Amino acid sequence: MTNQRLSGATTQQGDGVVGREVLARLAQLDDWSQYREHHWEGTFSQYLEIVLKDPRPLRSAFQRLYDMILSFGATEYTQHRQKRIHYHFFDDPVGSGEDALFGLDLHLMSLVNIFKSAARRYGTERRIILLHGPVGSAKSTIVRLLKKGLEYYTRQPEGALYSFSWLLPDGNLAPCPLNEEPLKLLPEKVRQAFLKEINQGKREDEQVWVEGDLCPVCRFYFKQFVKEASGDWEKVLAEKIRVRRVIFNEKDRVGIGTFQPKDEKNQDSTELTGDIDYRLIAIYGSDSDPRAFRFDGEFCVANRGLIEFIEMLKLDVAFLYDLLGASQEHTIKPKKFAQTDIDEVIIAHTNEPEYRKLQRNEYMEALRDRTIKVDIPYVLKVSDEVKIYSKFFNPSRVKGKHIAPHTLEVAAMWAILTRLEDPKKFQVSLLQKMKLYDGRALPGFTEDHILELRDEAPREGMFGISPRYVMDKISNALVSEESPSCINPFVVLKELDDGLDHYSLISNEDQRRRYRDLLSLVRQEYDEMIKNEVRRAITADEEALKRVFQNYIENVKAYVRGEKVRNRLTGEPEEPDERLMRSIEEKIDIPVSRKDDFRREIMNYIASLALEGKTFDYKSNERLLRALELKLFEDQKDSIRLGSLVTGAVDRETQEKIDVIKTRLIRDYGYCETCATDILTYVASIFARGDIKEREESRR
Repeated sequence: MTNQRLSGATTQQGDGVVGREVLARLAQLDDWSQYREHHWEGTFSQYLEIVLKDPRPLRSAFQRLYDMILSFGATEYTQHRQKRIHYHFFDDPVGSGEDALFGLDLHLMSLVNIFKSAARRYGTERRIILLHGPVGSAKSTIVRLLKKGLEYYTRQPEGALYSFSWLLPDGNLAPCPLNEEPLKLLPEKVRQAFLKEINQGKREDEQVWVEGDLCPVCRFYFKQFVKEASGDWEKVLAEKIRVRRVIFNEKDRVGIGTFQPKDEKNQDSTELTGDIDYRLIAIYGSDSDPRAFRFDGEFCVANRGLIEFIEMLKLDVAFLYDLLGASQEHTIKPKKFAQTDIDEVIIAHTNEPEYRKLQRNEYMEALRDRTIKVDIPYVLKVSDEVKIYSKFFNPSRVKGKHIAPHTLEVAAMWAILTRLEDPKKFQVSLLQKMKLYDGRALPGFTEDHILELRDEAPREGMFGISPRYVMDKISNALVSEESPSCINPFVVLKELDDGLDHYSLISNEDQRRRYRDLLSLVRQEYDEMIKNEVRRAITADEEALKRVFQNYIENVKAYVRGEKVRNRLTGEPEEPDERLMRSIEEKIDIPVSRKDDFRREIMNYIASLALEGKTFDYKSNERLLRALELKLFEDQKDSIRLGSLVTGAVDRETQEKIDVIKTRLIRDYGYCETCATDILTYVASIFARGDIKEREESRR
């Protein structure tokens, strides 16, 4: 909507007419019916009709949370021969996507299974769920997603839940401070009979339960009004109760509570259970009157929803006693009142040092026994780590600067390498291990090898560099004056290296030295990546590749069949060109002893494709394609004369060829003019050093 459309500029300025017109148009964009649905109020009998038709409002906190996660769908897949489930909820579908999680499906499956078990009352509903992992491993993000999800879900028809208010003699409404389930107003015997009727014929996972007694305030009003009605509780429910819809909202402190440790002198356990309001004692005459008590502690606020304990193990012991009752017995003990029933998901998070302290403390056995630990490690796949960085550093957010290809990838590679243990089996390098974890195929390695590598290093992901550190250094590179228009991997690698001197989470000099060695390893791998990319850009002439391919296949076919090849110029039959075939096969390290096997494999592959009605072309076999590209590059490298970029002596013909390569890098690989030029110059210097080294070795 433009300024001109909003202003309307047809009436005198300052009389408010234009503003009212704009306000009317904006109001039409909102859906008033949703407001009415979210603020529905009705009688107790109307509520009974609602739950008879759809009993989902009666679900427990765990049932509601589990159903909320499932409502967004899930995808099953297999990884390393293990069935895994990706829950779409953890893609942050109700937010902007910034809280989306990557690479944690296995651990999130464990968490969701706990919710599932608790939803069916198998025992885990009486436990504290403790997310445990290193700093920056997304523990807080998981809880934030759950809270956002519940807020969204309770706004939907399928996530609706209800509570009630008391109609007082003066006409005012007194809402239940714990937003309790209205069916708690029914006497226990009557309630159980009604629930039995609702659950009849339903599967176990569809059944609902309403347990516990009313809170002290509601017990007070119920007794008072039943006494006035001479015991006629049906009349009380009909005349004194107003049922209302409840929408969870963390900011309004409804259904979602958050507790964070503070200074011990300025914090006590009443922040969890509520406290006496001394101003109301003068009105009600006693500090034991429930109406003089503020049931606004975090446990009260979170009833029927979720409470988060930030860094739970840093809490004072007095708070942990309240946690024990809340988890195991589903009760809290407000000051001067009896045990009060609650129903909520208790989820906490902590880091590894604090958890080790808990394990060493023999006085904390009761807490350990009531806690289910869920490990949330760092990501161990490069591709998943790149997705984490891409959420924050992408063209829509990074304005005015281009991020060169592989910039985020090399940062992710380094982060992953710091989280891996040196392999002890299979003579595999740390870099190869990283590639295997990322799903890349390496000759001689199967999924069984990957499983063995994982089994020998169960703590991988619980140590290493945090994504926060890497993101901070990428941010530094983006605002650096040294790279005004484009940042490349070299700039980011330098930032990562420089920051190690001041990184507070490095415990000793050996660790710092290891991290720097890994940066050098990543730099070498990046050199290989861009050399291959430039090679592909140089050999992107499809017709030339086809010619080399056809020539090779023609000679291989003749060799395997024991036939001769017809010379294209003379038409004379000749022996297969062994020199040509070996010049290609050597590029992918096929030894002379295996050349026959490799050639037969190619012919068998061609035959199997033919049986399926498919054609074998130069792209069909990845290894062969790489060999063809390397062969073509070797043939064309000298004619392009990349080395002239290093010396600066570029003639017109060479510049035209280089411009073609640069255009391909920009068009096909995502480079800009700046980084394409930088990469070509850098790769030219690598090739030049390689040529000098080869000449020196040949002289020897």
